Amino acid sequence: MTASQTAFPGRDTRSDWVRLRTLVLLRWMAIGGQLAALLVAEFAFGFRLELGLGLIAVGAAAVANVAAYMILPGSKRLSESEAFLTLLFDISQLGFLLYLTGGINNPFALLILAPVTISATALRLHTTLALGAASMIVVTLISLTSLPLQMANGDTIVMPPLLGFGFWLAVVIGILFLGLYSRRVALEIRAMSDALLATQMALAREQKLTDLGGVVAAAAHELGTPLATIKLVSTELIDELEDRPDLSEDARLIRDQADRCRDILRSMGRAGKDDLHLRQAPLGAVIREAAEPHMNRGKTIHIAMKPGQDGEERHPVIYRQPEIIHGLRNMVQNAVDFARGQVWVDAEWTGTTILIRIVDDGQGYPPNIIGRIGDPFVRARPASEPSAERPEYEGMGLGLFIAKTLLERSGAELSFANAVDPHGAASERPERCGAIVEVIWPRASIEAPGNTGGLGENRPIVA
Repeated sequence: MTASQTAFPGRDTRSDWVRLRTLVLLRWMAIGGQLAALLVAEFAFGFRLELGLGLIAVGAAAVANVAAYMILPGSKRLSESEAFLTLLFDISQLGFLLYLTGGINNPFALLILAPVTISATALRLHTTLALGAASMIVVTLISLTSLPLQMANGDTIVMPPLLGFGFWLAVVIGILFLGLYSRRVALEIRAMSDALLATQMALAREQKLTDLGGVVAAAAHELGTPLATIKLVSTELIDELEDRPDLSEDARLIRDQADRCRDILRSMGRAGKDDLHLRQAPLGAVIREAAEPHMNRGKTIHIAMKPGQDGEERHPVIYRQPEIIHGLRNMVQNAVDFARGQVWVDAEWTGTTILIRIVDDGQGYPPNIIGRIGDPFVRARPASEPSAERPEYEGMGLGLFIAKTLLERSGAELSFANAVDPHGAASERPERCGAIVEVIWPRASIEAPGNTGGLGENRPIVA
């Protein structure tokens, strides 16, 4: 599955993510805190504040909340511009309160970080930059001019200039750092969410194909008996209607159509009803099934099977799990995409483990991203010439993420490496000079019980 096959919203083009109810609830919490701070400072600590103007500012926020609830439903998701205006109002309202209560000398100036953090988490980059700039402008203005913060005895609380500059700088750096940090984390979460959705879709598709194969095989087996009966009866009718050519011809038509149905069902369900090969198969057969779609893409795929030091000669029989088939198929696909001409798929097994190693003769992984291979939306291999078979390939790392996730879900451990130094001389590169992927399972996690093939018990089809 490639990025072009699955449509996802762009990681930097999302909007309508913030519900009105969420911002309104956060604003009510801010209103409660602001009102409490004003009243405690005025009546408990005896500060001389412009209480009237402060209550007007708090009241404006309360009116805005009530108006929002009356005009819009609480479940409404705000558009980009609506969320921007809402957060810009919060910055302006908080800035005015800080102006009335000492400006940068007020430790609550740190709260100016909150709207920028919300924007960095849920809104687009240009909106976050605009709100961050607005916050820095507000912090700068209240550091240059504000009403003094006076005690009841007339003393004014003022930071030393150096400390005031340090606090202003800390707030500005906090806006930048928390904005970048929150945005980075949010993008990681969104990318992972998109990639996991793609993984679920790929697994669901593979499971449907597997289930469909079982249904077809079961139908072919169950319908064999009634078709044989139809053929037998039609043959007897032909013999009995030799003196009635018109009816005899109809009987021959019935027999011919029954034969045709038999041939169609036989081609659709050669494995037989409830053949255990629909659910389990030798390791080599599963590997060939995974690699088969990429056999005719202009690259040679070599498949080798051999036991390890203490492994028996007989190939292990494993479950044909959709996760395993689709995961290996994506790994082989990635190797074929970047190979010059050859791909090797080697399977080894011991008494406790099963290993599959996929190697190509391409350029290998760039050394600087080997530690990030398997992360979604990371270009995991160097750009190569466009493939005639897959001109839509975009190299976003999503296929590797899907494969890695599915294989790990089946109990595998994966490792990625290069066979040689990608920057080494071409004359020194061996035949297997590209990327190496090793997939190792504990044998007990994927080996079918009994380790035998054959047919399972016939069960009737229930409508």
